[in-house]
Amino acid sequence: MLDPATIALVIATFLLGGFVKGAIGMGLPQIVLTSLVLVMPIRDALAVFLIPGVISNIWQATSGSWIIPLFRRMWSFLLAAVIFIWIGVGVLAATRSDVMILVLAALLCSYSVWSLTRARLSGPGRHEVWMSPVAGGLGGIMFGMTGTFIVPGLLYLETLGFKRDMFVQALGLTFITISSTLAISMTGHGLVSLDHVILSTIGLIPVGIGIWLGQKIRHRISEGFYRKLFFIALFVIGIYLAARVLLSGNY
Repeated sequence: MLDPATIALVIATFLLGGFVKGAIGMGLPQIVLTSLVLVMPIRDALAVFLIPGVISNIWQATSGSWIIPLFRRMWSFLLAAVIFIWIGVGVLAATRSDVMILVLAALLCSYSVWSLTRARLSGPGRHEVWMSPVAGGLGGIMFGMTGTFIVPGLLYLETLGFKRDMFVQALGLTFITISSTLAISMTGHGLVSLDHVILSTIGLIPVGIGIWLGQKIRHRISEGFYRKLFFIALFVIGIYLAARVLLSGNY
């Protein structure tokens, strides 16, 4: 795994993933994982993602003054995600997840098109008390299996009506929670090796540079354009995931 071509790919994908994350507050795992799985199994790609995935979200989770209000509102969502990530990783350790990735890609694309062409979904309202843990739990299973928390986890967060910077911090709080849980769970299942740790550490510098560049873009765009960019990014990620699975013929 430590050949020059793999190292170069790790650097390039973490740089791009960091840029997208800095610009829209998410996208790092989707871009990194869907690039790395071209040269390694998804279990290995997830292991390489772990260190930058955790470190890159510390700043995002703590940058802002809403950490306490967000945690009070999101605690059941995050707790459910933590619990069900362990279930998802257990499935990952025992089976392959190509079919699940294909389903996920279809959901991403359909939701993105709907959101870009129609009014925003209404918030959960009085149903938030039970919808939050359900969305967090389902997102946790998907994240444990595929490294992608978007459906339904992040899509549910988008309906809560957070303003741009508060939403970005909510994403950071979510990502630091689920990334840390994934790291502990994968280590517990024996899915992390020394080679994974080395490659994951190499990804720290390019992801930091990418996030810095992306943030320069984020603070110069309007909130309306930011929302469109968010869903366009989801659509592109969905197309890429579907193409990777369909072209591989392993579904």
